[in-house]
Amino acid sequence: MAMPRNRRTTSLRDSDSRLGDSDKIEGAGSWDAIEWTKIDQPVSRPVPHGLSDFLYEAEEVLAEGYGVLVNTDEAGTLFVTSFRLLFLSEGSRDIIALGTIPLATIEKFNKIIIKQPSGPRQSEKTPTRRLLQVIGKDMRIIIFSFRPRTKQRRAVFEALLRCARPVRLWDMYTFSSGPSRFSNSSPRVRLVNEYLRLLGMESHHSDISTIEDGSFEASNDWWRISDVNANYDMCATYPFSLLIPKSIRDEDVLQACKFRARCRLPAISWCDARTGAVLARSSQPLVGLMMNMRSNADENLVGALCTQLSGGKGGRRKLYIADARPRKNALANGAMGGGSESSSNYFQSEIVFFGIDNIHAMRESLVRLRDYLDTHGTKSSDGMSSFLRHGGWTWGGGNLSSMSASVSTLGDSGWLIHIQNVLAGSAWIAARVAMESASVLVHCSDGWDRTTQLVALASLLLDPYYRTIKGFQALVEKDWLAFGHPFSDRAGMPNLTGSGLDLPRQSSSSNFPSSPIRQAPGTFPSQSSASSQTQTSNNYSPIFLQWIDCVSQLLRMYPFAFEFSSAFLVHFLDCMLSCRFGNFLCNSEKEREQYGVSEACGCLWMYLDDLRASGGRSHVHYNLFYDPSKHDGPLLPPAAALAPTLWPQFHLRWSCPSEAQSGEVEAQCRIMMEQISELQKAKDVAERKAREMISTMEAIKVEIRTEKQTSSSAMNLARKANRENEIIKRAIQSLGCRIQVSGNDDCTIDIESNLGDLPQRITSSPSTRDSADSNEEKTNMSISVTLTPDSNDDIPGNPILRVCESLCPLRTREGGCKWPDAGCAQLESQFVGLRANYDAFDRLSIYDGYFQPE
Repeated sequence: MAMPRNRRTTSLRDSDSRLGDSDKIEGAGSWDAIEWTKIDQPVSRPVPHGLSDFLYEAEEVLAEGYGVLVNTDEAGTLFVTSFRLLFLSEGSRDIIALGTIPLATIEKFNKIIIKQPSGPRQSEKTPTRRLLQVIGKDMRIIIFSFRPRTKQRRAVFEALLRCARPVRLWDMYTFSSGPSRFSNSSPRVRLVNEYLRLLGMESHHSDISTIEDGSFEASNDWWRISDVNANYDMCATYPFSLLIPKSIRDEDVLQACKFRARCRLPAISWCDARTGAVLARSSQPLVGLMMNMRSNADENLVGALCTQLSGGKGGRRKLYIADARPRKNALANGAMGGGSESSSNYFQSEIVFFGIDNIHAMRESLVRLRDYLDTHGTKSSDGMSSFLRHGGWTWGGGNLSSMSASVSTLGDSGWLIHIQNVLAGSAWIAARVAMESASVLVHCSDGWDRTTQLVALASLLLDPYYRTIKGFQALVEKDWLAFGHPFSDRAGMPNLTGSGLDLPRQSSSSNFPSSPIRQAPGTFPSQSSASSQTQTSNNYSPIFLQWIDCVSQLLRMYPFAFEFSSAFLVHFLDCMLSCRFGNFLCNSEKEREQYGVSEACGCLWMYLDDLRASGGRSHVHYNLFYDPSKHDGPLLPPAAALAPTLWPQFHLRWSCPSEAQSGEVEAQCRIMMEQISELQKAKDVAERKAREMISTMEAIKVEIRTEKQTSSSAMNLARKANRENEIIKRAIQSLGCRIQVSGNDDCTIDIESNLGDLPQRITSSPSTRDSADSNEEKTNMSISVTLTPDSNDDIPGNPILRVCESLCPLRTREGGCKWPDAGCAQLESQFVGLRANYDAFDRLSIYDGYFQPE
C-alpha cells in the first residue's frame, strides 16, 4: 500500500524533485550528494495499530513500506524504527525473524533495479523490479521487493541512511532507551574482584568506594595489583588496574611501557595461584628495522614472569613468547619500528610463531563464507544455484562434480582454516602452562586482536571457572573489554569522535555483489541496478565473532565442560552486534568511563541474567549436559580433535534453518527436559493438593477430638444430673411422698399425712412449653405441680408447705411467696423451684416490692 501523504513524505518528494535524472536511478550514492540534498532529522511517526506490542521501550517508528521478502516470498510491511528494520507479515501479523534485523547489525544496504525484457507486442517501457538488499554482520543477506512508482523503497532507504549509521555515539538507540531495569554496576569493581580471585584471595571483595579512593591494591607471594594506570596516563587502551610481578616497581613499569607498541607492556592476564605459572599479554616490541633495539626495563619485566618452580624442582620456569603473526609479517613490521623479540635477550625463553592472519584476511574470509551460504541455502536471497531451495537434499545438487565444487568453495572461504589456527594456538599455550608449568607471553602487532583471541581461549581451556556463565562474563570483561579490544572499529560502530566506519551508500553503477539475484527465466539485471561496494574502512573485522565461533567448537568437543549452551553464545553475540546495550561500545575502558557509558546505557549481563531467572535451570541458555565433576581441570584437546566444522546454530540459521536444528541432540534433550519439567510441575501440584488434603484431615481429626471431649463432658453432666435427680427423689420420698410417672408423662405424688385422714395428691402434667416441644426429644422434663385437695397454704404442718419451704429458695419465712402466682415445678433436671407466671409479673406495679413480704 502507498505511504500516507503527510508532511514527512512531502519533504522526501520535494528533495527527490531536486535530484537530477541520473541520481533518480535509485542511488545517489556519495556523502557529498547526501549533504547537498540535506535530509531533515528523523521524525517519529504514529505507531500503526497492532505494532506497539512488538516495540521495545523508547523504540519509535520512522518509516514504513509495503513489500515482499524475496528470501521467503512473503508479503508484509517493512518498518524502519530507531532500533531495527522490522518486517511484519501480512498474513499472520507476526514479526518475521529473517526480515527483522537491528540497525547496528546491518553491514551495508543497497538499492537494486532488475529490468525484465518486454515482449514484442508490449510497450517500449521496460518493466522493472525495485529491490532493497540488506547485508548483516550476522551471516544473513535479505532482499525486499517493492512496487514500482510508489516511492516506498525510497522512504525506507533514506530512513536507513539517516539511522543505520549515526554519526554520533549519542544518537544510538541504547542511549535513548537508557539503563531501564538493566542498570550496569561498575565494571571496574568486577575487574578487581577477578584479579583477587586469580591471586587466591576470594575472601576479599572490592567495591566502588575502594576503587574511588585507590585502596584496591593487593598481592600474594608472586603478583600484585597495581594502580599505575589509574588515570590511563601510561596506556589509554589498558585497564585502570594491572596485575604485574610483585618484584617490579611502578617506576620500572612506566619505563618498560615505552618499549612496546602503543605502550601496551607485558601484563598478567591469568595466573595459577598454586604453581605460579602465568599467561601474559602485550603488544610487539619496538626493536626497529635492524632488530637490535633493547630495553632493560622490558627484559626485567618479562623475566619476572619466570618465577621459581614450586614442588622442590628447583630453578626457574621456562618462558615461551608466542607471536600470533606469521614470521614474515613480524619481520615486515620491523620496517615500521616493530618486530619480534630475540630469545637471546630474554632469560630462558623460546619464540614461537603461530601464523594467524590479520584482520583483513578474517573480514574477507567471512564475506566469502556468507556468500557461499547465501548461494546454497534454502532461504537464500538468490535461488538460481541453490538446489536446497528447490527441493534438493544436498548442498551441491546431487552429483559428484557439483558437490566437489561446493566443498571446494567452502574451503576457499578459509574461515574454518582460520578457526583451526586460533584453536591450535590456544591449545598449544594451554598445554605449555598446564603440562610444563611454564609461563607464556602472547602478542601480535597491537596486542588487542589475535592476542586477545589466544589469551582468552587459552584461559578458557585452563580455568574451569571461565566455563561457567559467571566466569565467562568475567573473562569477556577482563580480556576483551578491559584490555581494549577496539569494538567500535571492529564491529563497525560509531566512536566518540564520530569518525567510525561509514556504511556504504552506494550508487547504481556496478555489478551485483557475489550471487546473482533470484530471477525469473528470461530476465536480466539492469546495467544501472544498484549494487554494493567494498568496505570503506579497513578497521572492520569479525574478530570477536571468530572467537565466539572457537568457543562453540570447544563446546562441541567437550559438551560436559561448559555451563552455557550454544544458544547462549548465539544470543550473546546477537546482543553485542545489535548495540542494544552499552557494554561493547567504544574502543577502550577509558572511553567508556570518560563518557559514562555504563551509567547511561543498559547492561547486557543484567539482561541475560533476567532471562535465565525467568526460566530457571531449564532455560535454553543452560547446557543440559554440564557436569563440572567430569572436567574440573584444564582441557587439553589433541591436535586430531581440532578439526572445526560450521557452527550450524549461527552460520546456518538464516540460510538453512532446518540444518541448524535437525539432528541436534541437545535440542531433543531439551524437549525431553521440557516434558519432564511439565511432569514435575504436575507432580508438584498433586503433592500440594495431597498436603492440603492431609491438612484438612488433621483439622477434621482435631474437630472430632473436640467433639468427643464435648460429648464426654455432656455425658458427665448428664450422669451428674441423674445422680442429683435420684437424690432429690429420695429427699421427696423421705418426706412421705410417693412419686409415680405414667406413660403419658403425667406425674402423681401421693402424700401421706398424719394430720389428716384423706391422702393428699399432687398431680403434674407436661407444661405448655413442653407440649410445644413435643416433637423434640425430651431428656429433662419440667413438671408443674398442683395440689388436688382444696386446702389452705397456711395450715400449719401441711407437708406441701414443708416441701415448698424446704425446696423453694423464693419462699419467705412468713410463709409467703416472693413471686406472684408462682407454680412449683421441677426446673430441668436439677432444681425444684418455680415456673414464672410472666403475666402476673407484668401486672406488678413499680412500687411493689419484688422480694419483700406483703
